[in-house]
Amino acid sequence: MTPASVKRLFSAGYRVFFLLAGLFAVFAMLVWESSLAIEAAGGTVSYGFATAPQMWHAHELIYGYGAAVIAGFLLTAAPGWTGLRAAPSGFFALASAIWVAGRLAVWWSASLPPLLVAGIDLVFLPIVGAHVLTLLLKRPKPAQMMILGVIALLWSGNAVMHGDWVGAGGDAWLGARVGVLALATLIVILGGRVTPAFTRNAMVRTGREHRLPRNPVRLGIAAIAPAIAASLTLLVGLPMEIPGALAAIAGLVALARLARWRGGWTFGQPILWSLHLSYGLNALGLVLTGLAWSGIGSELAGLHLLAIGGIGSMTLAVMSRAALGHSGRPLVAPAPVAVAYGLVPLAALIRFAASASPTLHDAGVLLAGGLWIVAFTLYVVALWPVFWGERGIAKPAQA
Repeated sequence: MTPASVKRLFSAGYRVFFLLAGLFAVFAMLVWESSLAIEAAGGTVSYGFATAPQMWHAHELIYGYGAAVIAGFLLTAAPGWTGLRAAPSGFFALASAIWVAGRLAVWWSASLPPLLVAGIDLVFLPIVGAHVLTLLLKRPKPAQMMILGVIALLWSGNAVMHGDWVGAGGDAWLGARVGVLALATLIVILGGRVTPAFTRNAMVRTGREHRLPRNPVRLGIAAIAPAIAASLTLLVGLPMEIPGALAAIAGLVALARLARWRGGWTFGQPILWSLHLSYGLNALGLVLTGLAWSGIGSELAGLHLLAIGGIGSMTLAVMSRAALGHSGRPLVAPAPVAVAYGLVPLAALIRFAASASPTLHDAGVLLAGGLWIVAFTLYVVALWPVFWGERGIAKPAQA
């Protein structure tokens, strides 16, 4: 690492936050896998955080990893949406330091006052959101402002978790559910834009003029509205059947959208099929989670399919594509990243199956976690030069 490479790291949101997200995805899963393995061997686990290991696992992958991805995406995309300058490097350095402070506060929460932990952790998304809002207000568009509303729901889920931990009457598991659903809603919104758009652009570049992806606005609204409503009704504590029905509807409509996006054409192009596959798994996860909240099937299985297959796969696909495009490199996934695109959905399916088989549960969970670790290690190693190195000569792509 040289002073020049460090300066480059803090020059763009995709550089610092997509690197932090990848590193933390590996670290957080290693902690969880170690905890499971030690307990399976009959040992006991003691870490510095105040919560049970499974609660730390849920919180940190939703509000640690998830928040880093959101920050990297929005701080990269918003200047392109508005035509305004990106934030200065000092802002990226400060924002990333606050994110790291949140992770350290939660990690050492057994030794810190719960209110202090909450304050440090909860400040990150408002800082990112406020900066993005200042850009969007100069050229406001309802569709983009809606994204900030969903991020407010995500932040509220985190506040509910901390409310439980400080003894203020919150429900930590409810907060985790809200967080997963809010992230899945962002994928319904943003994945529903970029997946057909990138596929269309790739088709047009080959000279294709017919049978292009179709993305009807009304169908998009029919998927997005119930997804947002599901997060909101879950947050305010309505009976689980209500957000369950809304989530299932959102997932079914999202699958109907996906069927119009010509996913079959993308075979052989990992940087495209990964978007289609992850959007489909996100939609399927919404359906199965919604059914579980209505008493049909396993909630744990549905939530993990949603979190790993939908959120994990889509964020990996979007981070890698945005990093390549905005760094001026060709939009072709490096071989290790292409492998990672396949490993994360495989991990989701194995974790889903493990929930249905008590005898294979522990082995399935450990295997799924191992595949996740390998996938994100491949991502970090393959794109390490992208995060730290100089830009290529191509023009940046839109995130």
